[in-house]
Amino acid sequence: MAPAGCPVRAVAREIKEKTMSDDVRHDAAVAPAEALAITSDGQLVPAEATGVAAQSLSMRSVWRIGFALLGVVAVGAFALFVLRDGGDLIFTVLMSLFAAIAMAPGVDRLAKHMRRGAATGLVMGAFAVFVVLFLAAFGKLFVDQVVQLLLYVPKLVDGTLEWVNSSFSMSLTRDNVLSSVGLTPDKLAAAAEKAGMSALGFLGSTLGALFSVFTFGMFIFYLSAQMPQFERWVGSLFPARAQPVAQKVWTITAEKTGGYIASRLILAGINAATTAIVFIIIGMPYWLALALWTGIVAQFVPTIGTYISIILPVAVGLLTPTPWIGVIALVWAVLYQQVENLFIEPKISSKAVDVNPAVSFGAVLLGAALFGVAGAFLAVPVIAMLLSLADIYGKRYELLPSISNAIDHARPAGGSKRAQRKAAAAAAADGSAQAAHSSA
Repeated sequence: MAPAGCPVRAVAREIKEKTMSDDVRHDAAVAPAEALAITSDGQLVPAEATGVAAQSLSMRSVWRIGFALLGVVAVGAFALFVLRDGGDLIFTVLMSLFAAIAMAPGVDRLAKHMRRGAATGLVMGAFAVFVVLFLAAFGKLFVDQVVQLLLYVPKLVDGTLEWVNSSFSMSLTRDNVLSSVGLTPDKLAAAAEKAGMSALGFLGSTLGALFSVFTFGMFIFYLSAQMPQFERWVGSLFPARAQPVAQKVWTITAEKTGGYIASRLILAGINAATTAIVFIIIGMPYWLALALWTGIVAQFVPTIGTYISIILPVAVGLLTPTPWIGVIALVWAVLYQQVENLFIEPKISSKAVDVNPAVSFGAVLLGAALFGVAGAFLAVPVIAMLLSLADIYGKRYELLPSISNAIDHARPAGGSKRAQRKAAAAAAADGSAQAAHSSA
């Protein structure tokens, strides 16, 4: 226990006396308790005098916070409802918008000589005529080959398993493989029963597909014909200081998306046409279906699409009575890939998407996981748009000379031809910029 003359006890007694005084009682009645503070010398004064902010939470603030949280929950529930019940329509509109953007270069050229609606109708009509002519020439053949190929798949699987078992001394069966991936005979039977439709169900599905195609076409037409008005409307949603950024985002989106879709379609057509000619020459079964499979998958699945697309034709060719057909198909795929990478794709995709293959592959996987086929299809142009915006508005710093030299020394001398071409182009651009600056 502290002695009676201890300064601590004296200070405590003084604080108690001041607290019980009438003046302090009056101050406490005037000011709320939470607005009072004790100074270092024992004085009980308002908190404002000591520089301490007094915070109080009134009932009105509690009600405001509660209503704000309730509003956030309501908006989230409404968004979830719209995405769940109207997700198909939203994806149809998005796909139509990207298709209209892909058509924009051709429509813009024709719109200089005619009304934009007529230009849009002409472009869509030309595409429809091409589809009709293709179906008239190869429709029956394509459907027959697809049906025969689907019926051939079990034999193809059994032949592949037999080759694997004989080559690697294994004992795999079709049931074991299906069970390992979660496809039991009961699930397959249920899927087959679900796929078997009555005449009425088939008619309903056909009408639904036709209605979906009609809806898709109508959205494409109106979005393409009214593209300038739509662009102005989107820009008017932002204040004046943000409109340049919004316009830049729109321009980059149109450039990257349109360039990507157009270049992929052209490359897929070239790939499928040349592959079909080669398959006809070598006598590949189901040549039309396999050629279309090869062209589409090779172009719209980044990085590994080329290898996935050729597996099926090679397997079909190897299991024919003349296995050399599969070998020739593999050799053709390798040769065509080299020619496309060196001569065809640089000319067609020079102004389109330029994304690292690993980034594009990861974007496709993420898009497919989130939004299915539509997400996988649109993942590459979307990630290209985001990377372009990051390059424009992101801040970069100059690399230290020591780090740059260390990176250069780690590379092999000379580097690849593509890297040399890029370095030469960058040096030429820097030289021209310096010359223009000096002349100015």
